[in-house]
Amino acid sequence: MSTMSMNALPSPAAVYAAYASLSSSVMLLRTTFHQIVPRQVQEYVLSLISRFFKNRIPNKENSVLTLMVEKSDEYSYSNYLFQSFQIYMSAKASSTTNRLKINKLSQKSEKLTAKLAQEETISEVYQGVEITWAYLNQHEKEKSDRNKQYWYELRFEKIHKDLVMNSYIPFVLEEAKNMQYASKDIKLHTYGSGSWSSFNLEHSSTFETLAMEPSEKKALMDDLDLFLKRREYFKRVGRAWKRGYLLYGPPGTGKSSLVAAIANYLKFDIYDLQLMNVGSDDVFRKLLQGIANRSILVIEDIDCSVDLPDRTTQAKKPKSKSLKFSLSGLLNFIDGLWSSCGDERIIIFTTNHKDRLDPALLRPGRMDMHIHMSYLTINGFKTLASTYLDIKHEHWRFKEIEELLGIVEVTPAEVAEELMRICDADVCLGALVSFLKEKKKRTGVETKDGEDATWGIKLIPEANEIDSDSV
Repeated sequence: MSTMSMNALPSPAAVYAAYASLSSSVMLLRTTFHQIVPRQVQEYVLSLISRFFKNRIPNKENSVLTLMVEKSDEYSYSNYLFQSFQIYMSAKASSTTNRLKINKLSQKSEKLTAKLAQEETISEVYQGVEITWAYLNQHEKEKSDRNKQYWYELRFEKIHKDLVMNSYIPFVLEEAKNMQYASKDIKLHTYGSGSWSSFNLEHSSTFETLAMEPSEKKALMDDLDLFLKRREYFKRVGRAWKRGYLLYGPPGTGKSSLVAAIANYLKFDIYDLQLMNVGSDDVFRKLLQGIANRSILVIEDIDCSVDLPDRTTQAKKPKSKSLKFSLSGLLNFIDGLWSSCGDERIIIFTTNHKDRLDPALLRPGRMDMHIHMSYLTINGFKTLASTYLDIKHEHWRFKEIEELLGIVEVTPAEVAEELMRICDADVCLGALVSFLKEKKKRTGVETKDGEDATWGIKLIPEANEIDSDSV
């Protein structure tokens, strides 16, 4: 068998002769082609042949699609997509690139922002697809920095266009929104002279530092968490995506600190509204249009901030000529047509005297949760001791302080002031014991009773009482 195979193969001399003959034929054809065919026809034929093979051989350069996302359009309107890309890239760039542009927004700001430097690129893989980012801008000298155009480029294989457009870009937008809220500086807005003005909220109150019963804190935090997750639920039932809280109790029990803690927990801006600055219902509606989503509207001391006319008294006494703002205007914002002018909003009323409020403010659908801020308990005191004196465990003074707190009405603000006087924990707690004994002697309080003596949360729609003993 092997002998027959060997005999079937052509000899080297025959192979060489065939190659020489083929080469001679090709050279003859090439010479004849150049001599007979005009130059223009030659170029046309060669281009056809080149195009034929180019379309059949994969070309990586031709298979890449580039998306441009400019900072603004020809009318200088800012591009939300560009802003979101910049936020998203600030997190990606800081860990993978060799050149970054860094910035500090203000002297007080503790955060440095980073973004891609000019012409720097970064790549990431999304669902198996490699996507390359580049940050570019114009180099024209006549363009000022103000008019210079900036843009991002996204490069990827064309076959993945639908995935990038319909899945990747929405993913980037959602991630950017979460990053922005997680790192944002919380603003405190106040209304005056016809417009809102804002300042950075420097209040450092958190749920960890609040002198509040642990069960109450957990109930409120759970309620806030549930609220954030229920966008589709509110849409399905046809209700505005909002939540109302009434904080009531004696002065100094931490109502303002609780508002700041909620803002720091949710990363929501606070809009502090003094009703005496609102001249009429029309003004009230206009200023509400300036309140952003994911925000907290706070009306403190609503029982005494303005003499709101109610249905039981306005028929018996004439309205003040200077007051054109009505209770109905406020109620319409809380749960009327104007309540749907924004999303993801918290409305908080505070008062020292709940019994003075018009019942219309308190009915289900307006104030969803009533939170009673009462006098200091031993659990709240331990939180203050941990915060102000760094006492993380039981102290031998705690038993005596617990007994005194059981019979003396003292607010968290009063105790916090005492804890700030002396740095030494033993000396400070001794001074606090003396303060509590002196207050007991001065006020003659033997027991605490009445509504102001008990912490409690009341969920209005279900009318369920939740207090520190049942949560």
